[in-house]
Amino acid sequence: MANAVKSRVSLDSFDIKLLSALQENNQRTSEELAALVNLSPAACLRRVKRLRDTRVISADVSIVAPEALGQRMTVIVVVALERDQQDLTEAFMASMRAAPQVTQCYYVTGHADFVLVVSVRDMEEYEAFTQAFFAGNRNVKRFDTMVVMKRAKFEPGIKASIALAGI
Repeated sequence: MANAVKSRVSLDSFDIKLLSALQENNQRTSEELAALVNLSPAACLRRVKRLRDTRVISADVSIVAPEALGQRMTVIVVVALERDQQDLTEAFMASMRAAPQVTQCYYVTGHADFVLVVSVRDMEEYEAFTQAFFAGNRNVKRFDTMVVMKRAKFEPGIKASIALAGI
């Protein structure tokens, strides 16, 4: 798995502070990080490099507001497949990775097989998406659509201090 964290990486309180600071703003300079975590700028750079090299930090991205690009609708879609065969499941995942409208795709347990987050301009574009990816796919048993009325919370980061509190 290309995005896997290299073995179990040992993180200390400085690493946790760095991760929190970088998730808030990954454009911070080493001097700014140093002031936040009480380390030298050089030590911060070394630690951030290690966090990237070990894939603890898996990507540095800019999050674009969907509406800035005309994507005014976010749709949550729950998909159940007809058959749970590895080749069919892999094929569905590959088709979702290739679909530019799909911003997130989760293979899940329970009554459904997948949960998708889809970003589209309008209902017409969503209907075209469902026709292209669900209607013609014999392995799609059912899909349920939930249109997002308002984003109440969106935090793509992981709260490192909370996640590692038990360690």
